[in-house]
Amino acid sequence: MKILYRVLLLAALFAIPSLADAQITTIGSDTTKLDVDSIVRDFDSRPFFGLYKDNYFVGGTALNQKPNEFNSDVKFQISFSQRLTKSVLPWHSYLFLFYSQKAMWNVFEESLPFHDLNFNPGIGVSKLIIARGKLMGKATLLLEHESNGRDGEASRSWNKVSLSGSLIVDRHLMVHAKFWIPIIDGQNNKDILKYSGIFQAGAQYVSPNKRWVVDATFVKRKGWNWNFNTTINVGFRVSRRDNQFLMLHFYDGYGENLLDYNKYHCRIRLGLLIRPTFFSDF
Repeated sequence: MKILYRVLLLAALFAIPSLADAQITTIGSDTTKLDVDSIVRDFDSRPFFGLYKDNYFVGGTALNQKPNEFNSDVKFQISFSQRLTKSVLPWHSYLFLFYSQKAMWNVFEESLPFHDLNFNPGIGVSKLIIARGKLMGKATLLLEHESNGRDGEASRSWNKVSLSGSLIVDRHLMVHAKFWIPIIDGQNNKDILKYSGIFQAGAQYVSPNKRWVVDATFVKRKGWNWNFNTTINVGFRVSRRDNQFLMLHFYDGYGENLLDYNKYHCRIRLGLLIRPTFFSDF
């Protein structure tokens, strides 16, 4: 009965992303060919509330160990943003709030405990990068907080002033980078830069038929060596009319969650993804 209960619970949670599909907006296929004013009008006409980062629900196990109930889990992320202004600030910039929440859920252990919950709220200012009548990307200045809401020895928290940018190479490929100035206030994670990094870079590709999406993000950990935390996602759109993807999620490195920021994880997971129709934020 316990196994049946867990299977039914997971099946119900996998169905949740379909409820969010009505919130997803689209960007016209000719966006990159519009003049500056048309691009800004198109952006300002879209709903103020929408998806921010990828939203996903995936389950899997370790690749570097024999799978068991302690190294197998479910990982999910919820992320959205609320634009506070249209592009009326200097240089066609706009103000927005965002919130992301990531969870590590030990569904294969007795009583299905949550291992860690990470909360990531913030506020940002973004500017669309437009050149020669084309939308080239976006630059963003962020003030963000991240913590796991725990107390005592399990408490983890830090703040970042981040500068990020994305460059649209064409309508199928986007590259991105993000740098941050850390403000580490957590007493139990003073060395977090050694594990969770100081900057990140990556790329996202969407196939011409929009059925496939592939993205890779590399987070550089502190130090002068080639030490990276690596995230690779491969998604396949279930239906051309929906924004739901089957996703293969791979993580290798440290800092996958705040509680275990200094522990190495190499895990592969499979599940569902919903994402912004154009390119995601990171």
